[in-house]
Amino acid sequence: MFAAERRQLILEMVRANGAVSLRELARVVQTSEVTVRRDVRALEAEGLLDRRHGGAVLPGGFTRDSGIPQKSHLATAEKTAIADLAAGLVEEGEAIVVGAGTTTQELARRLARVPGLTVVTNSLLVAQALAHANRVEVVMTGGTLRGSNYALVGSGAEQSLQGLRVSRAFLSGSGLTAERGLSTSNMLSASVDRALVQAAAEVVVLADHTKLGSDTMFQTVPTDLITRLVTDEPPGHDDRAATELQALADQGVQIAVAGSGSGTTTAESLPHGRQQGRRDMPLPGQRRTPGSGPGGPGPQQLRSAAVVAEQGDRARVADLRRR
Repeated sequence: MFAAERRQLILEMVRANGAVSLRELARVVQTSEVTVRRDVRALEAEGLLDRRHGGAVLPGGFTRDSGIPQKSHLATAEKTAIADLAAGLVEEGEAIVVGAGTTTQELARRLARVPGLTVVTNSLLVAQALAHANRVEVVMTGGTLRGSNYALVGSGAEQSLQGLRVSRAFLSGSGLTAERGLSTSNMLSASVDRALVQAAAEVVVLADHTKLGSDTMFQTVPTDLITRLVTDEPPGHDDRAATELQALADQGVQIAVAGSGSGTTTAESLPHGRQQGRRDMPLPGQRRTPGSGPGGPGPQQLRSAAVVAEQGDRARVADLRRR
């Protein structure tokens, strides 16, 4: 087992149990306690765990990640609305990359009707959602399966992305802050996400309001590399999410806010590019172009809209904080 894989396994054991003895760690990773102690010392130096006498514990201040079965029941309406809006950014004949996650899985379901689309992914769930889309070509990375999120990770996944170039990457994660950008709690997943970012001309982050202001262990996309954020409108009492939206907009991230009320209509029931029944916020730095309908802008409007004044952008996000 390589040192990186061994240390990742140590981290996962500590996250799952809260505290693990060196003896137990050595037994699971099948190495000596001396080697495990050296690994624990290295992980502590990176701030990923804390050493204790005879073992290791999880440090405070970070959000724990949960698996797909748990995540699939969280913020389902919000994820649906985000996927509806994000699907409008994709045009016929494009080549894109889509990362792992429950929100990106929802997006994939809506991309099944985009003709001529090529989707590169390391997610088994994304590939499954597109498996029967006869007009969409799915390209999967190599790698080792990480069962908790049904994603391919490791050096095989990263090497398969070398030399790739696509128009944009759609990524999700465990947390998003203006200070660190997008982050996740898994070292190997973060490394693959960074490789996906390197392959794309633009990066679109899909994150519901519960992710805003949350920080996790491994940075995947720094804020200055995020082109757009597609999110839902935070509740009026959620000052943390509204504050992060303002801070992200101040750093130049274009923000689109999708409605998640009962009137939301999924993209699958409408022709591509004509999603309606949701309340959209134009991206900061955009105007609605003439002729855009009440259901919100289509892909061309999202790309070609003119720049609005910075003052108007800040007022729009500040309005979310007041509500």
